[in-house]
Amino acid sequence: MKKYVLILLLFNFCLTYAQNEETTLTLTFEDSGLKSVLDRIEQKTDYQFFYVAAWLKDIKISGSYQDIEFEELLVIIFNETLLNFYVTNDNRIILTKNNSIYDELPEGFFRKTDDTTTIVVPKEEIKAPIFFNETTTYEVIPIETIRIGKEDKNAAHRRFTLTGNIVNETNGGPASNIVLTIKGKNIGTVTEEDGSFTLELPAGVNIIETSSLGYQKTRKRVIIYSDASLEFGLKEAVEELREVLIQANVDRNVKDEYTGVTRINVDEIKNIPLLLGERDIFKVAATLPGISTAGEGASGYNVRGGRTDQNLILLDDGVIYNPAHFFGIFSAINPYTSNEVTIYKGHVPAKFGGRLSSVFDIKTKDATIEKFSGEASIGLVTSNIVLEAPVTRGTSGILIGARSTYSDWILQNLDEEELRKSEASFYDVVLKYNHKLNENDEIKATGYYSKDAFSITSDSLYGYSNRMVALKWGHTFNDRTNADFILTGSQYKFNIDFDGQSNRNFELGYVIDEYELKLNIQSVLNKSHTLNYGLSSKLYSVEPGKIRPKGENSIVTPVTIAKEQGLESAAYVSDIYNVNEALTVEAGVRFSVYAALGEASQNIYEDGLPKSDGTLLETQEFGKNDVIVTYGAPEVRLSARYLIRSDFSVKGSFNTNYQYIHILSSNTTVSPIDTWKLSDLNIRPQHSKQYSLGLFKNFDDNNYELSLEGYFKKVSDILDYKVGAQLLLNEILEQEILQGQGKAYGVELLLKKTNGRWNGWVGYTYSRSYVKLDSEFSEEQVNGGDYFPSNYDKPHDFSIVGNFKLTKRYSFSANLVYQTGRPVTVPVGNFVIHNSEFVLFSDRNEYRIPDYYRLDISFNIEGNHKIKKLAHSFWNISIYNVLGRNNPYSVFFLTEEGEVKAYQSSIFSIPIPTISYNLKF
Repeated sequence: MKKYVLILLLFNFCLTYAQNEETTLTLTFEDSGLKSVLDRIEQKTDYQFFYVAAWLKDIKISGSYQDIEFEELLVIIFNETLLNFYVTNDNRIILTKNNSIYDELPEGFFRKTDDTTTIVVPKEEIKAPIFFNETTTYEVIPIETIRIGKEDKNAAHRRFTLTGNIVNETNGGPASNIVLTIKGKNIGTVTEEDGSFTLELPAGVNIIETSSLGYQKTRKRVIIYSDASLEFGLKEAVEELREVLIQANVDRNVKDEYTGVTRINVDEIKNIPLLLGERDIFKVAATLPGISTAGEGASGYNVRGGRTDQNLILLDDGVIYNPAHFFGIFSAINPYTSNEVTIYKGHVPAKFGGRLSSVFDIKTKDATIEKFSGEASIGLVTSNIVLEAPVTRGTSGILIGARSTYSDWILQNLDEEELRKSEASFYDVVLKYNHKLNENDEIKATGYYSKDAFSITSDSLYGYSNRMVALKWGHTFNDRTNADFILTGSQYKFNIDFDGQSNRNFELGYVIDEYELKLNIQSVLNKSHTLNYGLSSKLYSVEPGKIRPKGENSIVTPVTIAKEQGLESAAYVSDIYNVNEALTVEAGVRFSVYAALGEASQNIYEDGLPKSDGTLLETQEFGKNDVIVTYGAPEVRLSARYLIRSDFSVKGSFNTNYQYIHILSSNTTVSPIDTWKLSDLNIRPQHSKQYSLGLFKNFDDNNYELSLEGYFKKVSDILDYKVGAQLLLNEILEQEILQGQGKAYGVELLLKKTNGRWNGWVGYTYSRSYVKLDSEFSEEQVNGGDYFPSNYDKPHDFSIVGNFKLTKRYSFSANLVYQTGRPVTVPVGNFVIHNSEFVLFSDRNEYRIPDYYRLDISFNIEGNHKIKKLAHSFWNISIYNVLGRNNPYSVFFLTEEGEVKAYQSSIFSIPIPTISYNLKF
C-alpha cells in the first residue's frame, strides 16, 4: 500500500512541474483575426481562453515568432488592444476589456501602526482594484459605455484628462453652457461657447451626465485609463410645458433678520392704476403700511410718523433731495431704469445714517452686456424711453433713460386765456455704465439730472433741479471678503424768476451740494458670523439763498445769506450672527461725528433765555474751514429674528439715529422753495430712538404673506417754527425756530397674495404722531407745552390693491385708499382792538380736514406672446379717482364782508381718465 502512495505522489509532482515549466511557441500570423489566433494557441497548448466574442471583432494580428515564451506572446498580441489577460492556476486565460483582474489586495491597502490601529490610506496613494455595477442607475436614460485605454497595474497616474466637444445634433453647431457632472463624485464643468470641455477624471468607471434647458439629458459610462478626447452630440428637447412661475426669496419676509423692511418689485407696478399714465414707485410705496403722504400733489413722504426731511432717498448710493416733479404729482425717479427698491422704516442697517425715519434705497438696472434692448411708454402728458446696449460684448454696457412732459403744448391749446399763459414742464435723464474688469473687479457709474419749470396763472416762474453722480468700484478679495468703494456728488437748487407789472421784479436762488466718500466691506467669517463694516465722510455746502433785482427799474434790495459748510463722518461695524437655525441677530454700532465749518458768523445768546435781539450777547466770526461746533454719538442698530416654524417668525429691533441737516418749510409738505439748514451753535441735531416688534407668517406654500408689526419712536430736538416765522432769506433763523420733543407709535397690518389670477395686498396702519414744544417762556410754548398732533398725524390709513388676470393678455386692477384727514388750525372767533378786527385761532392742529378716500381702476391689454417679434407691447387704460371724490388738499380762510369764510383746495376733484402705450424690445 505504501508503495502505491509513493508512486502517486511522485506522479503528481512531475505533472505540476511540467505545467509550471515555461511554454515556448513558434507561430506566424499574416493579418489574421484575433479569434483565429487564440484558437491556434489553444491547439498548441493546454491553455483555454475565456472572453466576449464581440471584443475580438475587427482586430487583426500580423507577426512571426520563433520559440517565444507564452506570456510574452500574449503581451505582444494584446498590446495594441483594450484587452488585458489573467492566467489562472488551472490554465485558463480570462480576458477583460479596459480593467484588470486582481487576485490580492495591493500592498499597503491597510497600513498598521505600532498600536495595531488600522489607518485607511487615501485612494490616490494606492493602486486599488476598481469595480463598477452595471445597474447603478434607476432612471430610464440610455447609457453608452465608452472605453478609453486599458488598466496598467504598474502605472503611476491614477487621474486622467478628458477633453472634448459637444455639438447640437440638429444643426451641427456647438452646444454651449451644457452642464457635465460625474455621478456620485464632486466633479463637474460647463461647456464653453464653442462646446469644448475639460474634465479631470479618476481612473476607472465614471458616469458622465449632461443637463441643460433645451437638450435631452444623456449619460455616458466612461472607463478611462489614459488621457483622451471625446466628442458627441446632443438632441434638442422639444416639450410643451405648462406655465411655470419661478420666484426667488419667496420666504424672505419671514426669514430676514430685519424689522420694518418693504421691498417693491418695480416690474409689477405696471398693473397698478396710473395717474396720467405715469408709473410711480413712491405712490406704490404709499399704499403700504407705515408710509403716507399729506395728500394729492404733496411732495415728500411721512414714514412712521416722521417728517418729510427725515427720509434718506438714495439712487445708486447718491442722495436725491427732491424726488418729485410738479409738486409731487409725478415721481422724479424713472421706474423704467429702476431695478429694485428697498425701504427701511424699522431697523436700518449700520451702513446707512444721517436721517431719522427711513431709507429709500433705489438701485438702477445694470446695462445689458449681450444685446441691444429698450423700453418705451407714450402717455397723454409724458413719454419715457430707456435704451441699453453693450459697449464691449460680455464685459461692459451702457443704459440711458429719458422722460419728459409735453404739458406746455396742452396748456397752450386750452380755451382759458390765463391757463394758456401758464407753463409746466419737466424732464429727467439717467445714464449708467457698468464694466466688469475681471473676475474680481467691477466698476459702475451713474449720472442723474432732473429739471422742473412751472408757472400756473402767475407772474412767477419757479424752477428746481436735482443733479447726482455716483461712481462705485466693487472688489472681491476672496470668496469670503468683498468691498465697495463709492464716491457720490449731489446737488439740489431752486430759483424764482418774478416778472410782475410793478418795479419789484427779482431773481431768487438757493443751492445745496454734498460730496461723499464711502467704503463698505463684507466679510463672511464662518457659517455663524458675517461682518459688515466701513467708513464714510460727507461734505455739505449750502448757499441758503440770494435775491437780486431784475431789470434796471427794480427797487428790490439785493441780499445774500452767508454760505454754510458741514462735515459728517462715520465708522460702523455690524455682525449678522446665526446663533442657531431658529435665531439670527444683527448687532451693530455706527459712530457719527458732525462738524460745522466756517467761514461763518454765529450769534451767541444768553443761556436759558429765548433767542431774540434782546438776549443777543455777541457775534463770533469763524475763518474758512474753522470748526464752529462738533456733535457726535454712537448709534445703536440691533435686530433679531426667531423662527417659531419655517413659515412663522417673530422679529424685534432697537435703533438710534442722529440727523444733522434739517428742512426749513412753513408748509405741511415739501415744496420746491424749501431750504435746508445745517446744525450749528444754535440748532442742535435731531435724535431718535425706535423700538419695533412684529409677527410674520406665510400661508399656502408662500402664496400668502401676513405681517403684524408695532413700533414706538421718540425724537429729541425736532424742529418747528414760531407763528408767522420768516424762513426764506433770514440771517437770524435761530430766532424763528423752536426745538422740542416728538413721539410716534402705531401698528401695521399687511396681508399680501403673491401668486395666482387674483393677487395684491391689503394694508392697514393705525398710527399717531405728536409734537411737544414746551418752555418756561410763553413765547416758546405751543398749546401750553402739551403734546399736540403733528401736521402729518393720520390715525387711520387703509389701502387695497388688487389685480385680476382675466386671460393671459387681459388684466384688471384697482386700488382703494382711505385716510383720516390731517390736522389743521382754524379760526374760532374774532376780537376788536382799537377799532381793528383780529382773528382768534384755535390751538395748533386742534381740528381736521375731512377724511380722504379714493378709488382708481385700470385695464391692461397686452400684445400677443410670440417669442420672436420686434417688440412686446401693452396698453394701459386708467381712471384715477373714478368716484369723483372732491378730496380737500388744504383748508384756508378769507374775510369777506366782515365774515371769516372757510375754503378748501383740491387737486383732482373729478375722475381723471388716461391711456398709455408701452413697448419693450
